[in-house]
Amino acid sequence: MKPRPTLAVVGATGAVGQVMLQILSQHADIWGEIRLIASPRSAGRKLAVRGEEVEVLALTEDAFEGVDIAMFDVPDEVAADWAPVAAAKGAVVVDNSAAFRMDPDVPLVVPEVNPHAVRSRPKSIVASPNCTTLSMIVAVGALHAEFGLRELIVSSYQAASGAGRDGVDTLRRQLTAVTAPGPRPAVAEPGTGPGDVRRAVGDDLGPFPGPLALNVVPWVGELREDGWSSEEMKVRDESRKILGLPGLRVAVTCVRVPVITTHSLTVHARFEHEVTVERAREIIATAPGVVLFDDPAAGEFPTPADVVGTDPTWVGRVRRTLDDPAALELFVCGDNLRKGAALNTAQLAEMVASEGREEREGW
Repeated sequence: MKPRPTLAVVGATGAVGQVMLQILSQHADIWGEIRLIASPRSAGRKLAVRGEEVEVLALTEDAFEGVDIAMFDVPDEVAADWAPVAAAKGAVVVDNSAAFRMDPDVPLVVPEVNPHAVRSRPKSIVASPNCTTLSMIVAVGALHAEFGLRELIVSSYQAASGAGRDGVDTLRRQLTAVTAPGPRPAVAEPGTGPGDVRRAVGDDLGPFPGPLALNVVPWVGELREDGWSSEEMKVRDESRKILGLPGLRVAVTCVRVPVITTHSLTVHARFEHEVTVERAREIIATAPGVVLFDDPAAGEFPTPADVVGTDPTWVGRVRRTLDDPAALELFVCGDNLRKGAALNTAQLAEMVASEGREEREGW
């Protein structure tokens, strides 16, 4: 690798790509050239990174010439086609899509939980987990290291931005439709009668199966076997792989809520050994990438409105399960565009870059 490796950001114009550029401008500058790549329709645009305007290149094979590390935030099918191309050109790919997460030859890595896994990458691809998994796994991983995890029961409360720009735009339009002043003879006070929110919103559902404004929707993803959703299966499968627990019992219900950015989760975690709240709080408070914010008497617990735009996983409502001394209840919040996507990807890219520095310096 060059003294300062060349980095490609593929999907630079997307919602997560924009956050990636912010993070690259905020973190220590370890990179040489930063090459921005997107679909041909975005080619020629200029985006700011490290205080400079950089022109966006079209996604082509030639765009990866001389690239050492390529961060991908693109749809699954695009990553499946192009990540191997970048790897064949000599780049290590850090992929934020679902295309390779469950590939046995691709490590699925969270730096605070299983950093050792990043070095074993026979396909020159490293995968970053789903945003919902990432919103809880750093805290859960820290507790697992102490108590030995046996079971997870999770409910997620997922923000509209998890569905991309279309999700955010749809929610904002729906909020306007249900709160705009002026007479609405058909829907006088949306949210007070059956179907009135649907009438106010009309057909403008965007990527959601039902209205999101003034509502919650108990469905995220595509239908899988026996009524489970793809998002629920991702949390189950990815948690097992990251923690190295292929037989871990996991049950997940994913719910979309009218929040712009930041996923929240309730977590019931059962362990091999009896737990105490005091020790659990100590572990959470000292775990890298985690903030303990837990004083209900003072009204202190994480909420998306307070966590959005921050990097850590925030944990509150820490309780021992009333009927099980080996189980804990937690409420967790994490910005799904930062640690849930861009930040974890950037951290992995920095880890790969550090390997090159170690080799050059003879570590």
